[in-house]
Amino acid sequence: MLKGNLIRDEAFSFALQIMGLAKTLRQEKEYELSSQLWRAGTSIGANVEEAQAGQSRADFLVKMTIASKEAREALYWLKLADKGKIISAEEIAPVREQCERIVRILTAIVKTGRESKDQSKIKNPKSKIL
Repeated sequence: MLKGNLIRDEAFSFALQIMGLAKTLRQEKEYELSSQLWRAGTSIGANVEEAQAGQSRADFLVKMTIASKEAREALYWLKLADKGKIISAEEIAPVREQCERIVRILTAIVKTGRESKDQSKIKNPKSKIL
């Protein structure tokens, strides 16, 4: 696991859990759900990684916003698998909890980034920062 960056660590760990869950779903012949969950769940970390190399604050914020949306989508698929009784509640609960934690972290990052951007505009109203 990566050290020193909470969201990178959480997203990487979550992606590994999603890979295992997707394998279970494929064994249950739930191919579409497996595919949707795989895409959303692994995309979070990919977007977080891209954000780390953002060319600007705006680029960083865009990638973190995409990661947040992907986390919410993954949470939707996890809820569907849970409520549809496709995967046992015991197996899915820790994964859902981690996804909810990731959503909270990303929401805070995006909110802070937007507030910081807004403060920059107040200090310099002619600023072209998006």
